[in-house]
Amino acid sequence: MISIGTNHTLEVVKTVPFGFYLDAGDLDEVLLPRKQAPKGLSVGDYIDVFLYLDSEDRPIATTKTPKARVGEFAYLKVLALTDVGAFLDWGLDKDLLVPFGEQHRPMEVEHAYLVYLYLDKVDGRITASSKVDKFLDYERAHDFKPRQAVSLIIANSTDLGYKAIINHSHWGMLYKDEVHQRLSFGQNKKGFIKHIRPDGRIDLSLQGGQETRDKYAKIILIYLKQKNGFAPVHDKSDPQLIADLFGMSKGAFKKAIGGLYKERIITIEKDGIRLVEKNTQ
Repeated sequence: MISIGTNHTLEVVKTVPFGFYLDAGDLDEVLLPRKQAPKGLSVGDYIDVFLYLDSEDRPIATTKTPKARVGEFAYLKVLALTDVGAFLDWGLDKDLLVPFGEQHRPMEVEHAYLVYLYLDKVDGRITASSKVDKFLDYERAHDFKPRQAVSLIIANSTDLGYKAIINHSHWGMLYKDEVHQRLSFGQNKKGFIKHIRPDGRIDLSLQGGQETRDKYAKIILIYLKQKNGFAPVHDKSDPQLIADLFGMSKGAFKKAIGGLYKERIITIEKDGIRLVEKNTQ
């Protein structure tokens, strides 16, 4: 079903001096302004567009990519405050409204906030809310699996670590003793499902999969080559020392050097790890 607030591939059915009309099914014909159209576009062509409402609440198409779509979260800056609420920059010509009633706390111009985009049930407009908790539910069913790669939005910090939004749908937790990089509010990160607890809550990791192991192995090799092939650290070393030297957890370090050892790239000695001589060049 073709709907407002999402992307669709639509057919050009008519050209006019100011643009192109696209077949949007139940939404009828929707205008794509000429300034938004690629050169050479003609009747019968198909084009990927985002649909939203113009200043007169009519469906309109754009080839611009918004910073978020309906059903997604994003960290957006406030451009203006009005009698009806705050307007955010979401990358399109018409700014995005956050009504006063959907503000977790009063918004300020030039400040950025984490918001969720939805269609208002009364007028069908794309609207945002900074009351993100009501759109996320720990008990909502999901099919996540351990080691699965997911997209994360860093939401806030707690004594335990960082709460993150998983795939725009669920809360998860990154524990601070497993995070060895600076994270900021609203940041988008690739992560992994670490563990799903009996109560349904989800533990996350920024480390996982062969891609991550390869990245950490490369970091270790670069360090060894800079230090004449030796590092005074091994799989029994203090986790903080490993984090200080390589910016990774002890578990990630052990997996990385285990792989390097199996490939005979390094040796593991009593006082550290050493690059095999043929790999020192």
